[in-house]
Amino acid sequence: MKITITGATGFVGVNLRNYLKGKHQIDAISVRYKPNQNIEINANAFIHLSGKAHDLKKVSDPNEYYEANFELTKQLFDSFLNSDTDVFIFLSSVKAVTDKVDDVLCEDFKANPKTHYGIAKNRAEEYISSVELPIGKRVYILRPCMIHGPENKGNLNLLYKIVAKGIPWPLGAFENKRSFLSIENLCFVIAELLENTKVPSGIYHLADDNVLSTTELIKLLRKSIGKNNLILNISPSLIKSMARIGDYFAFPLNSERLDKLTENYVVSNKKIIKAIGKSLPVSTDVGLQKTFESFKKNK
Repeated sequence: MKITITGATGFVGVNLRNYLKGKHQIDAISVRYKPNQNIEINANAFIHLSGKAHDLKKVSDPNEYYEANFELTKQLFDSFLNSDTDVFIFLSSVKAVTDKVDDVLCEDFKANPKTHYGIAKNRAEEYISSVELPIGKRVYILRPCMIHGPENKGNLNLLYKIVAKGIPWPLGAFENKRSFLSIENLCFVIAELLENTKVPSGIYHLADDNVLSTTELIKLLRKSIGKNNLILNISPSLIKSMARIGDYFAFPLNSERLDKLTENYVVSNKKIIKAIGKSLPVSTDVGLQKTFESFKKNK
């Protein structure tokens, strides 16, 4: 099968190319949004991974999100519709739905994104979903939660550095639950969607089977590194008061960071598991251990 991929040099793209190579012909393309451009697609399947990710420093121009994550996706999807390509896979995000989850996030949750990143992704989803597909074409919108794996430079790497330095973990009293997604499980699902013509087009959430609290994640990190960091069970009300002080002064902890570290974000993978008819190959613990091992090699 000939497959064209955007974003092939990014974290997901590099891992996906390595996962698919040898079995499929991969054509990596680099494309940016330009008004009125027509992008020729000549492949059996098209996987759109590229886009503008979260800007944690909040210095980006909001228009960049809409051009990269909505307008470009719209152009690529229109080109797909006018081509002989059979499969279109768009990597969206759970953040296209919501930034906070009180229970378990399923595909039928009414989208209400709050950030420019999430809103742009959601607009792309709405555009794709609004089109009646020609016979023979399949389209998949994938919403992964936090993706991890070897060479990932994201938030897990920051937690790794804290544990590696032996710094006590002060948030042991917080009991949250979070979903994670191994890059290997993501690649497995994409490979299944490419090859299994019986999987219906639609939106699918992607997550590992099990959820972990941030404290449980710290314990896994400690085990991987061989450290015995103290886990402190400081009163949550005291921690929140300290975080509010950090909102006004340059402290390591502020309210936003505390929310990120202690929030619940549980994502259901039941729909995709049922659709492909197979279990995910990598457990949550094993996938995270592989990620941590890569941090050790690159420190």
